Amino acid sequence: MTRRVSVVLFDGFELLDVCGPVELLSHVDGITLDFVGPEVGLASSAQSLRMECRRSFQELSQEPVDILLVPGGPGTRGLVNDAPFLAWLTEVGTRARLVVSVCTGSALFAAAGLLEGYRATSNKAAFEWARTFGQKVAWQREARWVEDRDRWTSSGVAAGMDMAAALIASLCGTEARDRALAKAEYTAHTNSDSDPFAAAPPLLP
Repeated sequence: MTRRVSVVLFDGFELLDVCGPVELLSHVDGITLDFVGPEVGLASSAQSLRMECRRSFQELSQEPVDILLVPGGPGTRGLVNDAPFLAWLTEVGTRARLVVSVCTGSALFAAAGLLEGYRATSNKAAFEWARTFGQKVAWQREARWVEDRDRWTSSGVAAGMDMAAALIASLCGTEARDRALAKAEYTAHTNSDSDPFAAAPPLLP
């Protein structure tokens, strides 16, 4: 069965939040990747590398949504207060079969009301900021990633690769996960509760 991952891009996204999971997902037969942004064109990462959005948010609003992946990064600081973006995210996320976030992408999901009644985590250095969003989100400080039904959230940056490995195993089996990890020459954390960065000092929002 083919699964489509729609990756949301915006100015100021964290590069590894996107490229880490995408690297692993790209090695799995049956998974296709789709990059969407405010409009067709280029979105600039926090590291000033630009990636191409092949389709716009509006286009995704008119189609079925399978897996929605939202990264974090400094761009999330403004988007949590961007009413049109949050309205779009709420609509698309509600229809998605799975919603997946890396780092402070979970703050966007929470601000859009998509984590109400769910357990979730975020980048530990920005955890206190992220947890201010949402009314009934069970924020988990000590977690490399959290899977709660159709919601997957990870801690900061590189933790997204560990979550992606677990997601591949969930969708396609452990053999597919192991093949993807071998192709990327990456050793993933397999214990979602093991979080060596849970005690990280907070950063300014």
